[in-house]
Amino acid sequence: MSQSLPVPPPSEQRTPTLLEQMGGVGGLVSSAMPAVAFVAVNPLAGLQAAIWASLAVAVAVGVWRLIRREPLQPAVSGILGVAVCAFIAYRTGEARGFFLYGIWYSLVAGLVLALSVVVRRPLVGVLWSALNGSSFGWRTDRRARSGFDVATVVWAVFLLARFGVQHYLYDVQETDWLGVARLAMGLPLTAVAALVTIWAIRRAVRVTAATS
Repeated sequence: MSQSLPVPPPSEQRTPTLLEQMGGVGGLVSSAMPAVAFVAVNPLAGLQAAIWASLAVAVAVGVWRLIRREPLQPAVSGILGVAVCAFIAYRTGEARGFFLYGIWYSLVAGLVLALSVVVRRPLVGVLWSALNGSSFGWRTDRRARSGFDVATVVWAVFLLARFGVQHYLYDVQETDWLGVARLAMGLPLTAVAALVTIWAIRRAVRVTAATS
């Protein structure tokens, strides 16, 4: 007679990592697919077709994640984000308008991240503690906080660099290169920043455990 394995109580179940809460690697990849569709379709069929293609891909990603019973939050956020970008492109009547929201979002987010380091509340650490229900004890430990400082600065530098490059391409109306920059400075830089974030979290956990 077989016995089922005991299910650990909620307090002992593993807390999803920050990457898992963002939808995992698949969530990061799928978030870039609507932009890929827009960049690919626009030169071939024009703005209207590119808008509909990006929206269709965003919805398809959401349906696919629903079928696979994966977290829907990244898909819903992606659909809303693409809808905003598509609306701006439609209202401006220019393909480059599709990237306008992302350009200014990068500036605002980059400045907020940089400011959080200045006031000694690095946003990467704050978000990690909030999402995982952890304490903010790392703030009183210089070594633990320094790891979150580094991770937050990396995200800020990447976002501000993304703003600088894409804003320049937007101003000179290089729409095709703007699309290339959006993709090239999207997932690759996010992957690097995510690795630094994982290192910072492990460092903070290790330091906090050693001093407790």
